[in-house]
Amino acid sequence: MRSAVIFGGSGFIGVFFAKQLLSTGSVEKVYLFDKEQVAEKPFAYRTRLVRESDGIVEIHGDVRHPINWVPTEPVTLIANFAAVHREPGHEDIEYYETNLLGAQHVCDWAEQVRCNEIIFTSSISPYGPSEEQKDECSLPAPVTAYGGSKLVAEKMHQTWLAADMERRHLVIVRPGVVFGPGEGGNVSRLIKAVIHRYFFYMGNRDTRKAGTYVKELCSAMWWMLERQKAQGEHFSLFNMSMNPGPSIQDYVDTVCQVANIKRKIPAIPYPLLLAAAYGIDLVARPLGIQHPFSPVRIRKLVRSNNIHPGRLVEQGYPYQYDLKSAFTDWKSSAPEEWY
Repeated sequence: MRSAVIFGGSGFIGVFFAKQLLSTGSVEKVYLFDKEQVAEKPFAYRTRLVRESDGIVEIHGDVRHPINWVPTEPVTLIANFAAVHREPGHEDIEYYETNLLGAQHVCDWAEQVRCNEIIFTSSISPYGPSEEQKDECSLPAPVTAYGGSKLVAEKMHQTWLAADMERRHLVIVRPGVVFGPGEGGNVSRLIKAVIHRYFFYMGNRDTRKAGTYVKELCSAMWWMLERQKAQGEHFSLFNMSMNPGPSIQDYVDTVCQVANIKRKIPAIPYPLLLAAAYGIDLVARPLGIQHPFSPVRIRKLVRSNNIHPGRLVEQGYPYQYDLKSAFTDWKSSAPEEWY
């Protein structure tokens, strides 16, 4: 029996990728290695996916520490999705601690179990914010601890590959915002804001936000690994986004179409909304109140992440979803997340 291990497996992407791997028949068992069980997280859809899937096994562990657990079956593939990534929400040291120690311990463990294939999810954050379009040849210029830690973690995985370039395979993907059922992140917040009438434009209708549906991401990672092996190659780094990346208005208009609603979205000057966000945060933070109006998120909404998936386009990746079909599939899979 062959197995795969997904570090950070109880997270959003990990659960979907486990389903993807089992559906290919490449492995018979997928281990989700994480410090939390899927059911401990507030996302019912992820729990349903795991419970209905034979062959998925959860293992409790923390990649910030050396990994001592070893499965009984041979491990043919490792996916390293373990990361501290939410911005805002963490101190700078937390991004480096998890993302760098995690990379080192996962690579060490791959050596221990003699697994020769790793998929690593990085981020578009190493590029830094820019209105100019960037592709895989663009020079990384991270401006946050998250982006910096992800760039260094990429190099750590490449060091693992370089130790045996004849046998090993490494895929590094830099996804934009990943959305879908059980996400609970930025796109989920945008959908609820549009539906419940508290979303506002602030001069950012045309702001580009590179994004991809979670099922598309999983398909693309597997497709790239298989293509790489078929071509006799050992390393791939690619951006993952729709082509072109949707604008804020594209997201809003598509939410309205799929939810079958009409919304007249008001426009508020950015400085006014940012000042209001600081005011709300000033009151809410000491009281421990969670709210969707973080100044960090407001600033991110007016900055483009104009990332081009050049490698996928060049190599002829067959996209399965556009924005409308992705949102439609999401609403069909988890309708409770659209109300």
